[in-house]
Amino acid sequence: MTRPETRARTRDAAGCCRDATRSVAHRAAHSCGKALILLFAFLASALVVAPQTPASRSLEIRGHLNKGLACLKANDPEGAVKEFDAVLALDPKNSEAHANLGLLAFARGDCQAASDHFREALKVQPSLTRIQALLGVCAHRSGDSAAQGLLEKAFAKLDDPKLRTQIGFELIALYNEKGQPDRAAPVVVQLVDLNPDNLEILYAAQHVYSELADETLNKMVLLAPGSARMQEVMAQHLINSGNLSAAIAHYRKALEMDPHLSGARFELGEAILQSAPSDAAALAEAETLFQETIAAEGDNANIQCALARIAFARSDLDNAQAHYQRAFTLDPNDVEAQVGLGRVYVGMDKPEEAVKYLLTAVQAEPMNGEAHYRLAMAYKKLQRSEDAQKELHLFQEIKKAKDQLKGMYQQMNKRPQAADEEALPDSPQ
Repeated sequence: MTRPETRARTRDAAGCCRDATRSVAHRAAHSCGKALILLFAFLASALVVAPQTPASRSLEIRGHLNKGLACLKANDPEGAVKEFDAVLALDPKNSEAHANLGLLAFARGDCQAASDHFREALKVQPSLTRIQALLGVCAHRSGDSAAQGLLEKAFAKLDDPKLRTQIGFELIALYNEKGQPDRAAPVVVQLVDLNPDNLEILYAAQHVYSELADETLNKMVLLAPGSARMQEVMAQHLINSGNLSAAIAHYRKALEMDPHLSGARFELGEAILQSAPSDAAALAEAETLFQETIAAEGDNANIQCALARIAFARSDLDNAQAHYQRAFTLDPNDVEAQVGLGRVYVGMDKPEEAVKYLLTAVQAEPMNGEAHYRLAMAYKKLQRSEDAQKELHLFQEIKKAKDQLKGMYQQMNKRPQAADEEALPDSPQ
């Protein structure tokens, strides 16, 4: 049960997402072209000359191959082509010569010639995954229907990060051209895992996820525009635009329509808690909704953390500690539970216990400003002034970055997820 994120977009916007994703995928893929000659220069050691020629010609073939590779290293593609052609004159099925001629053709943008050579190389050595990958790239750029199968097979087997990234981009572009964001999403996930800080990958991921959200939302609107789930979706959009009161009304409507709607009670409770975090009546209603959620759907760390926040609002440290401890027991990796326990133990004047949980939290989420702030408070109580100042400085830097992010979200008319640290003072008390 996570807080809802903005989903709604128009179909025209979805079309723009498709074009933007296709553009970034092609841009990233084409930028790798020239570098592939160097990337594949080692193929000579991996490819085996098929023993189809007499021994008297084997040395001559190897001599031309070595000269061709030397030309590649010397940046003499014309010389390399001459030597590899000489190999094929002696052995028309030589996979190494075909592979390197294919690479040279690929580098100069001649996909037809490259494809012909790649296919010949694969006839002799079908296990050449990287050659298969480049054949898939050529097929995609030539409009060949075989592209998808080639790229999918190669992507599943590739272990080289750079080439795997390029083939991933090609697949994303292909899927978006076909209007298949559901097929593109798993590829995006793997690319983000491979390089989580790559801007082009993140940009492509943003558009793929947005288009997938648009597609599912459009299906919901067509299938059940008056459903309880549609009311819930409307509430989620309103929360992200900052209109909590309207969101609460839609959550209530959803539960009126379907009292057993999973997740809706928790989301309504969260919205009420956010709308009036210090109002006694709001706290009581939210608490009731959370308890009803546990009875109907079972317990989890998110619910226990929400109950702990209510206890804190009532200045009830004992209950807050009990709920956060229960959340931690249910999910030891829940960062909110870790930070909450740190906050509780600082309030109980047990800074050593607080540090244990807070260190775990900042290791799991280095950009969690509240975790750094609470850790600074714990260090101050332990008279570790240097460590306290270090954590306070990190908190202030994170707050500055999130303030900038908030400004960007406002320009896009989107409300960022609530950041607890924004309500904290600039220094530990």
